[in-house]
Order: sequence, then structure tokens, then C-alpha cells
Amino acid sequence: MKIAITGANGLLGQKLVSLLGNQENTEVLATGLGPCRILNLPANARYEVCDISQPDDCQRVFGDFGPDFVIHSAALTNVDECELDPEKCQKLNVDATRNVLRACESSGAHLIHLSTDFIFDGTKGPLTEEDVPNPISIYGQSKLDAEAIVKSASCPWAIVRTILVYGIAPGLSRSNIILWVKSSLEQGKNIQVVDDQFRTPTLAEDLAMGCFLIAKHRATGIYNISGRELMTPFEMAMATCDYFGLDKGLITKASAKTFSQPAKRPPRTGFDISKAERDLGYKPHSFAEGIRILAGQIKS
Repeated sequence: MKIAITGANGLLGQKLVSLLGNQENTEVLATGLGPCRILNLPANARYEVCDISQPDDCQRVFGDFGPDFVIHSAALTNVDECELDPEKCQKLNVDATRNVLRACESSGAHLIHLSTDFIFDGTKGPLTEEDVPNPISIYGQSKLDAEAIVKSASCPWAIVRTILVYGIAPGLSRSNIILWVKSSLEQGKNIQVVDDQFRTPTLAEDLAMGCFLIAKHRATGIYNISGRELMTPFEMAMATCDYFGLDKGLITKASAKTFSQPAKRPPRTGFDISKAERDLGYKPHSFAEGIRILAGQIKS
């Protein structure tokens, strides 16, 4: 099985390379914009620079490799940056997806596309694959537009919707709630954490496994791949405190309205993952287990 990955330098991309690169009878092409940041590239994986915003680059790189599957994880995921620069958002999230799709159609590859809970307005949750999207941000709209492009494909496709992915990997500039809470409290800082937004946080390793299971089963259609537990960021922060033995007194509950951000966030999402559990055998870790896994990676 030959699998190409876009956005291989990112958090999910690195977890995918590690997971897929250690599967038997699997050849992995990791692609990204810029030099490879993946440490310990598996023997059956290689890295190649590919600018997916350029149609010819997509056709050349994927055409030469001849993938059975393309996992499209590359995207501009900074919600506020998308709001402030809609043209960049359109280029990287919508136009690039069209380029990747056309390359898949040319080679006959099965496209596995990563999407988000931000395609919903946050008026209800947990959400199933059948719930009707209604984005409230430019980022959310761009990902919904990308989904529409994928659904028009003449090649096999699957859409993976996920939520609040956390984990660590080399060379990443963005943090996550666990690392932020741990670092802040260890420095004795007082922090405010939102308690009126609800998500089902997703361990990056679980998301990578969900993508692999879709390829393994050659599944098509839409799948929710996330954690099971519906939690607020405040509850996530408390769980982090419990694990690391940190001072909960430094944390104050806050409303989302406390913070001034360019883009709106959906108040309540979360996913019903029963379809993935039933069809794929997907089994995510609990949030407490995710903290333990991340803590072990910090030590190593």
C-alpha cells in the first residue's frame, strides 16, 4: 500500500508518518512546504517538498509516486489568521484542496481529507455525521467549501472531521492546552480558562489511527474521529492539574466573551463517534490517558 501525506511537518502529519511508516507492506511519501522536520524518518518513508497551492507541483509529486491513498492534512488552521487574511485562507484551505483532489483523480488515489467541527455553528452537540453544517467563521466556511470540493470527486474519498487535536512533535510552533497549562502553572502564573465552550478533545495519535483505519478498510464517506468525552477547556485544565500535581488555585474560570478574538468560535460542538467505532473499530484514548501519553513524550 502506497500512502502520500500532505502537511507531513505538522502535528498530525508527523504522527501519520510514524504510524504508517512502521506498517508492513506500506510505502509512505511525506510531503510539506519547506525542509523536513520529521525526526527518525522510518525506513519505508521518504520526504519530498511539495507546494500544494501549485497544481503542477501536486500533479508531479503525486503522479511520480502513484499513491493508493492521499491523506490531506495540510491546512491553515489558525482560525484568527484565516479571519484576518481570507485570501490566504482561500488559497491554502480551498484552492489547495482542489489541487490535491485533481492529482488524486489523475492517479486514481483514494483521498482522505481532514476537516473540522468549526463547520458547525455550535448551537448543539455532540454532532453526528448527518448534522447540517453552518459555519460562523471564515476558517469554518473554508473547510466546508473544501468538503464540497472533495464530495465532487470522481475518485474514492473520505472526509475525517475532528476536534481540538492535542499532542507534541518536533519543530512545532503552536502549543496545546495541556502544555500551556503545565508551563504556566509551573511558572506560578495565574491563568483564565474558558468554561462555556464544549469539545471532545482528540489525541493526535488517535486521529492518525483513525485515518489509517479508513485506509485499511478502504472506507468512503464522512467519519467523525475525535475523543469521546465532552469537556470544557476549564475541565481539561483541571485534569492537567490533577495529573501533574499543579496548583488549581492559579486557574480562574472565564467566559469566551472575556477574550477578544477576530474569529467567532462555536460554543458547543463535540462529536458522536459511534459510526467510526462501529465501522472502523476506532477506539480513542480517554483524555486522562492522553495526558499520560503526552507526559511520557515530554520526558523522552
